[in-house]
Amino acid sequence: MDEDESLHRYGLRPDGSSLDEVRSLLSDHVRLEQEAQGNGDTELMKLCCVQLFNAGSLDDVLLIWQAKSASMDADCSIDIQLLCGSGLARTKAYLLGKRLPEADAALQRLLQCEAVGDFEDFSTEAQSAQYAAYYAP
Repeated sequence: MDEDESLHRYGLRPDGSSLDEVRSLLSDHVRLEQEAQGNGDTELMKLCCVQLFNAGSLDDVLLIWQAKSASMDADCSIDIQLLCGSGLARTKAYLLGKRLPEADAALQRLLQCEAVGDFEDFSTEAQSAQYAAYYAP
């Protein structure tokens, strides 16, 4: 499946079992990208992260972080804001409570990005609207 097919099949706001399919698709491409940069489809990975961002579940934060940190290409393709579908404050609190190395790495990156202004005027609604405009036909 490529980015266009995923967008057609799931849209930007999948729900129910479609979200599980998006998670599975993202996990598969994360694994491929971790094996060798370029094996995963980073544009499809970004779309999956946007779809999960729009769902707003804290349970997806670490999967999105895995996608972002899968390779240098993925890191550049997947915006840090995509970790924050539940909001910046809730995401930071969630990561702080996880006490896992990957959660700490994600939290530290969020804090660094916040310190340099990457979250200035951030809102999930505005971010979602930007992605809707980006993916509009």
